[in-house]
Amino acid sequence: MGRHRDHLVEGIDPHLFVEEHSPAQESDTRPVLLLHGFASSTKLNWQDTGWIRALTDAGRRVITVDLPGHGNSASPEERDAYAPSRIRADLLQLLQDSHVIPLDDATPGSGVDIIGYSLGSRLAWEFGATQPELVHRMVLGGPGSADPLADFDLTAAQQHLTDGTPVEDALTADLLRMARMVPSHDVFALLTMVEAIKGEPFTAAEAVPRMPLLLVAGENDDRAATMPDLAALSNQAETVWLPGRTHTNAITSRAFKKAAIDFLNA
Repeated sequence: MGRHRDHLVEGIDPHLFVEEHSPAQESDTRPVLLLHGFASSTKLNWQDTGWIRALTDAGRRVITVDLPGHGNSASPEERDAYAPSRIRADLLQLLQDSHVIPLDDATPGSGVDIIGYSLGSRLAWEFGATQPELVHRMVLGGPGSADPLADFDLTAAQQHLTDGTPVEDALTADLLRMARMVPSHDVFALLTMVEAIKGEPFTAAEAVPRMPLLLVAGENDDRAATMPDLAALSNQAETVWLPGRTHTNAITSRAFKKAAIDFLNA
C-alpha cells in the first residue's frame, strides 16, 4: 500500500509516495528498489510496462517510489528537495523504513538490488557508490556517462510555458513534451528539479559503484551512446544492447526484463 514517509534522516521530510509489492509466495530474497526516469512515475515506468509483475512473479519483493514532483509524491517549493544529494538521503530513509539491512553473507535477504531507468540510473549510480554496504547488484537502463539533464535549456522551457515561444533545442522540446503529456505532472516542479540537478552535475568517474552492474539500452538510444564509457569505469559491468529499441521504448522490452531478472538472481 502506498504512503508518504514521515520519518526523518537529517531532518528531511520528503513526503515521497512509496509502495511495496510482495510476491505471491513468501520469499527470503532481498528486495528490489525501482527508480523511474524524469517526467515519468512508478505507474508509467514500472507498473504499466509489466516490470512489477515480472519481478514479483520471479519471487522478488519490490519497493517503488515516485520522485519529488512526480506521480503521487509531493511537489515541494524549495529547490533543494529535488537535488540528487537530497534524493539519495530520501532513498536511504525509505530503505530503512522498509527494514532493509546492510549486506550480510549469512543473511540471504540482506541489502537491496536496484533497477533504475534514465534519470533513475544516474541516481542509482551515485547511490550505489555512496552506499556500498546496502547495494548488492544494480541494473541501469538507458544510462550514459553524461548528465541526462545537463543540456536542458531551462530558460527556453520557462519562456515557452510563459508565452508559447517555440523551444529550438530538440532535447529540451522533447523532455518538455514528455513532462506535459501526463495531466497529473506538476511541470513547474519538474523544471525546479532540472534546476536542482544542474546545480549538482553528474560526473560518473568521481564516485564509481563497485558492485556488479548490468547496463542496458536500446541500440537506437542516442542518450545512451556513452554507455560503454560508463561501463569502462567499473570492473564489474556487463552491457546489453536491445535491437531496434530507443530511449522511449526500451523499458517495455521483454528481453530487458529477462536480462535484468537473470542478472539479479545470479
